[in-house]
Amino acid sequence: MDTDWHALPDSLQLAVTRAALGHAAEAIAGQAETLAAEMEAGHLADRGGPDALRLLAAVVRTHGEDRVDRSGQAAIGHG
Repeated sequence: MDTDWHALPDSLQLAVTRAALGHAAEAIAGQAETLAAEMEAGHLADRGGPDALRLLAAVVRTHGEDRVDRSGQAAIGHG
């Protein structure tokens, strides 16, 4: 598998990586939203979690695309 990945052009590796990061960010954000809803519905103990989980979901969604800049280098900081 490793040799197959390295055989791909850099631009394709970057595109696949960005897509994977986007899917991962959406999965994390979706789970945070689900947990918040479960707490609000009374299925899980609410210790102030729903607002914090929704904040986490928003941060993950907002900053998910900022993780890699256009040249393919990992972004450092917020801008």
